[in-house]
Amino acid sequence: MTLKDIKAPIDHHLQAFEERFKDGMKSQVPLLDKITRYIVKRKGKQIRPLFVFFSAGTFGEISDRTYRAATLIELLHTATLIHDDVVDDSNERRGFFSLNALWKNKISVLVGDYLLSRGLLLSLDDDDFDLLRIVANSVKEMSEGELMQIEKARSLDVEEDVYFEIIRKKTASLIASCMAAGAASLRVSDAEVERMRKVGETVGIAFQIKDDILDFEAGKSTGKPSGADIKDQKMTLPLIYLMKTVSYKDRRHIINTIKNHSQDPGRVAGLIQMVHEKGGIDYAREYMHIYKDRAIELLRELPDVPSRHSLERLIDFTVSRDL
Repeated sequence: MTLKDIKAPIDHHLQAFEERFKDGMKSQVPLLDKITRYIVKRKGKQIRPLFVFFSAGTFGEISDRTYRAATLIELLHTATLIHDDVVDDSNERRGFFSLNALWKNKISVLVGDYLLSRGLLLSLDDDDFDLLRIVANSVKEMSEGELMQIEKARSLDVEEDVYFEIIRKKTASLIASCMAAGAASLRVSDAEVERMRKVGETVGIAFQIKDDILDFEAGKSTGKPSGADIKDQKMTLPLIYLMKTVSYKDRRHIINTIKNHSQDPGRVAGLIQMVHEKGGIDYAREYMHIYKDRAIELLRELPDVPSRHSLERLIDFTVSRDL
């Protein structure tokens, strides 16, 4: 099933959400308005709003608060992406020039700050303090996860438990907040909000492992793995498994490649090949399916309604996608 098929039952909600998201970014400052229009133009697959709407739909009718929850998450997440591009000195995101590539770092940071403030005001204007708490906690955890990853990149000494804690904070916390905010938007019990948060966290871990795997697999556009994580000196699950299974000599060679030759295409290609040959991809894929299956098991304890089935299909999509 394609993402378009998964979106179909709530397509009208997604279209309405897009209008609200645009309104949420509007400004009287012409430069800001120009930049926010560019942000809307380059938006991705709408995965996060889908999680919000399907989570809410599992418990009842999508409400105005659901729209506000989706808008709040998208505003704050877009802000963090803009700041990430500045930190990483990235000139491209999803095939478009990043904001810092077009308007430089100072303006990009200010635009990110503006979007953060718009999200905060949106919550305060409607007294959505519970939604704000959910999303603010996610931003806190994402920041902690990024800092943990930067710290560990210096030594490349990452054990599996540390890796899972990093991705739980850095990636899974955002999807967890989507699911929790969707449920909370209908004012369900704290226990139900926590259940959906846990489903989202579990899905988010599977989602990140899939990203790790994709970095070692041939892409559609080039036919070659990108190896971007190696170039960025990030220790992902396939690499961590490789480091556990090779000899001391090979381990030193791997560390030397990542630390000192990560921009050498030949050395990176050799490391990617080694990951495949030693079973690193199969190992990561096994973990990915464990987390995916765990998330679906949690979901199946909920009411048997169309939105729950849509969530299951969306979870399947997160681990079967090729981008």
